[in-house]
Amino acid sequence: MKLNLKHVAVFCIAASLATPAFAQNAGADTYKAKCAMCHGADGLGNTPAGKNMKAASFKDPSIVKAPDAQLIAAVKNGKGKMPASIGAKLSEDQIKSVIAYVRTLQK
Repeated sequence: MKLNLKHVAVFCIAASLATPAFAQNAGADTYKAKCAMCHGADGLGNTPAGKNMKAASFKDPSIVKAPDAQLIAAVKNGKGKMPASIGAKLSEDQIKSVIAYVRTLQK
């Protein structure tokens, strides 16, 4: 079978559209495993552990306005009662995908 540029372009477009969905699913999976116990499935922090730790709601205007770099730093370095050890167990890609997923919770 002969591939022409049209076929290659269609493949590239399809692959680029699938990548964000994969990243979001990976982010959702990591979030559920590492973050939801405190921040809750909805990101509001209304879990027993979240209330005890005073976990921030991801819908708080200061967090909604915060740049991704600030949220990444909070995961890596810890913030408030959230220990840095959580971020230490995640790869850079996992952290970025979790932040992308958190952004979906803010809508």
